[in-house]
Amino acid sequence: MARPDINRSGEIEVFVRVVEAGSFSAAARELRMTPSAVSKLIARLEARLGARLISRSTRKLQLTPEGAAFHDSGVRILADMVAAEREAAAGAAPRGRLRINSYVPFGQHRLMPLMPRFLERYPEISVEAVLTDSVIDLMEERADIAIRAGPLRESRLVARKLGQSRMVVVASPAYLKARGTPRVPADLVGHNLLAFGFVRHIDRLPFANAKGAPVMIPIAGNATVSDGEAMRLTTLAGAGVARLARWHVEPDIAAGRLVPLLEAFNPGDEEPTHAVYVGQGKHLPARVRAFLDFLAETVRL
Repeated sequence: MARPDINRSGEIEVFVRVVEAGSFSAAARELRMTPSAVSKLIARLEARLGARLISRSTRKLQLTPEGAAFHDSGVRILADMVAAEREAAAGAAPRGRLRINSYVPFGQHRLMPLMPRFLERYPEISVEAVLTDSVIDLMEERADIAIRAGPLRESRLVARKLGQSRMVVVASPAYLKARGTPRVPADLVGHNLLAFGFVRHIDRLPFANAKGAPVMIPIAGNATVSDGEAMRLTTLAGAGVARLARWHVEPDIAAGRLVPLLEAFNPGDEEPTHAVYVGQGKHLPARVRAFLDFLAETVRL
């Protein structure tokens, strides 16, 4: 646990000033401190971090690799602090950089098409979006919001449900013409069942028999993909059978590009989509609150 007497932001500011001024004495003049006080503060910072940040073996100030990385992080932290103070001083008006992480299908088919409307509504917000089906650590990635599909793990994050969609097993007409259309779940044995490469994915396709009892078909095939959109495209190309959220493939089904399979045996389970974030209530940044409200208003799954 951090000691309450450590002024971390002050340490970061002094270190950044030293690097940018090029010497301890120049930074001391800017900060109205003595060079010895600046030197001692940097020494304490290095001792606390357990890493040498500045090489003292030459006359010219030289950063170690750890020092260079800490300087880059420090500059970002100080910029975020300035932005936070401006936001608070302006009555928490939505502004600043909003970092969003989204699973790929939602990002491509829902988030990106809506982005122009959001940016037009909030012109003082800039958005940085990353699309990946891997589950990220919001704190490590410094993301404000992550959009996640499926059940949520227990965590200290706050979640806001955006919707849910029934799951469906699909294949392309070309694949079914070549391999035949399964009539019961057992017929899928021997078919090319496409798999996801991430750890949280299930390794069996769930169905239900006439009495509602579960029937599980092992996923076995010759293709593994990284995300839901890659799975959709691979299925459209005729490579095999996949299980995806209905909202994701509804336009393909309507256009006849994909065919739902074994709907009489569909267990009816649904995949939820949540926006997860850190903080809540009055402590939630205005830019984050604005985006969450916008998603609730516009997203349909």
